[in-house]
Order: sequence, then C-alpha cells, then structure tokens
Amino acid sequence: MRIGVNTLFLIPGEVGGSETYLRDVLRHAIPANPDIEWILFTNRENHESLADAFAGNGHVRVRALGFHARRRMRRIIREQTQLPVAAARERVDVLWSPGYTAPVFAPCRQVVSILDMQYKAFPQDFTAAALLATRLLVPLAAKRADCILTLSEFSRSEILKYIRIPPGKVRVVYPAAEAGFGAGAPAEAPGAGGQASVEPYVLCVANTYPHKNVATLVRAAGMAAREHRFRLILVGLEGRGEAEVQAALQEIPRRDLVVRKSRLSRAELAGLYRGARVFAFPSLYEGFGLPVLEAMAAGVPVVAARRGSIPEVGGDCIRYFDGTTADLARCLAESLEMGAGERRSRVEAAKERASQFRWERTAAEITACLREQGRA
Repeated sequence: MRIGVNTLFLIPGEVGGSETYLRDVLRHAIPANPDIEWILFTNRENHESLADAFAGNGHVRVRALGFHARRRMRRIIREQTQLPVAAARERVDVLWSPGYTAPVFAPCRQVVSILDMQYKAFPQDFTAAALLATRLLVPLAAKRADCILTLSEFSRSEILKYIRIPPGKVRVVYPAAEAGFGAGAPAEAPGAGGQASVEPYVLCVANTYPHKNVATLVRAAGMAAREHRFRLILVGLEGRGEAEVQAALQEIPRRDLVVRKSRLSRAELAGLYRGARVFAFPSLYEGFGLPVLEAMAAGVPVVAARRGSIPEVGGDCIRYFDGTTADLARCLAESLEMGAGERRSRVEAAKERASQFRWERTAAEITACLREQGRA
C-alpha cells in the first residue's frame, strides 16, 4: 500500500502543535508498518528536515513540490492543483492531510486531520486573508474527505457543530506526550542577564495568540508575586495577541518577573518542564492542549482554564481556574504554597494519567484508518 502525506502546511518551528502531531505520528507509524510505502509531499521550508528525519528508510520517499509555503495563497493553489497531480503520478492509495486542509479533488481516497475549530471560536487569531481561506477550505476538506481525524471529543463536537457532515465520519484519536518529558534532569531557570536563578519558576508554553490568554497569566503572576518570590518563564513565539502581552508586562510591579524564550530544542523544553514549580496554561480554547499533557508527564503540577478539551486531558489531576485574572492568581499562589505531600500525590496521579496517552497507540489508530480507507 502507498500512503501519501500532505505536509505542505508545515513550516518548521512555526505551526505549533500540528507539527508535533505530524512528526510524532510518522516517527512511530513508519517503523511499525514496513509493508507501507510512505510518500511525503513537501515544501521548500520543510523538505530538508523531513528528508533528514527519514534518511536511510527504504520505504519512505520525500517528494519535493518546490514552492515556499509561507506564501499562503501559493500554498493553497499548489495544494489544490499540483498535489493531486503528484499523488496521481505516485499512485497513492490514500492521501492523508494532517493540517486541516486538503485537495477538493484527488485521484484517491482522502483522510484529513482537523485538530480544532479555532477559526470559528477565535477569528481574531487570524489575518483577514487567512480567515477567509480557512473558512472556505476547512469545510470543503471536511466534506470531501472520506474520514476526518481529530484530537478530542470536544473537537469532534465542535466540528459537528459548525460543519454539516455525518457524525460517523469523524474519529477521535488522542495524541500523547514524548517519553522524554518524564526522564532526565531539570533545567535551571534563566534569570535576568542569562544568569541561573535559584528562584522557583512558573512555566507557560504558548505562542501569544489571543485565545492563549497569556496576558491574563502575566497580570495574574504580577498579583501572585506580591506575596511569593518566583519567576514566570514564557516559552513561545509572538502572535496576534502580543500587543496585549506587552501591555500586561508594563503593568506588573517587578520588571524582572518574566523571562521569555523561544525556539528551544525538545530536550531544552523538557528540562524546563521538569524544573518548574508550576505549569500554567491559561488558554481559553484547545483542541487537545498537548503542553498540559507534557507537564503532567514531566511531574509538574498544572494550573489551567476549565475550557475546551483541557478537562478531557487533565481530568481531576490538575487545578482549574475560571478564566479570570484574580482566580488564576489565587490558583498560582495555592500551587506555589503546596506542601510536599500534596504535591507528590498530585504529581503521581497526573503521571499515571499521562501514561495512558501513548504515541504508539495514536500512530497505530491513525495507520489503521489510513489502511481502511486505502483498501475501500
């Protein structure tokens, strides 16, 4: 069987959780299924990294389509025109598009992954052009695909809420956290001027899009810092909510409270998780919320908003706040004050829950779906 994988959406380091999703599924699915020939259709930004990742693997071929995906309109046109032609030439049995959109017409059956309906809930996260394209292409992909994969029951309900398709067409396959998040030594928190800090730190991993609610976390940390000594480490790229984050940074009393980092390696990020006193995830909308699961696996108490899919991931193993600044400040303070016994109990329960999500299972379920559609 030949499975084509549409990676045209992927710009390394810039598309967030959807990159982790694609890479980890392939990393586990490819060696577990040597009878499948995988053809990865790439753009200029991701071709080299994907070719390197699977170099020497005889049943993987990386097919460059030779264009820059950062030019969104060009990517859309190439996905709708060049990709179906390439899939036909490669005689793929099924085409999997892991990044929300897919060709309207294809020479084979199609599976598309729609990870959430963020563009409906938080349109302010998108430029006008991106929002217009997304509003057109995501429903088209959903209707044309033979099967839709998503990350949670919450996301499944959102897809069915906004797109009129048969409910049986949408399958939930949960992702997982890398095993490396739960092993190894913690990192030291970087202080001002790059010096190591002996202070405890609260960690947040999120790009600054409006739905991530990072400005609320900054303000809440400022309130909690009146009574507790700690740092807030923000890991992520600047998004369309950056202006509000900058405004929040100007309001807090301690100018050295917040440390910002980006483009960390997975090992560096895992070390920061393991060294954190608390992991805070104030996001108001998530299709899954992988950073919450990563923190749970790393043994860090989590504070998160009770929104979207987060309760599906964290269950009763994490502390929830109501979305407001004052309640988040209270939860941060309580988590920082937590005694050793309570912390140990919460961490052990969270690690046990996190261990139930495994990439091997995710990859196996997705591959089973692709096989099924390829044989139909």
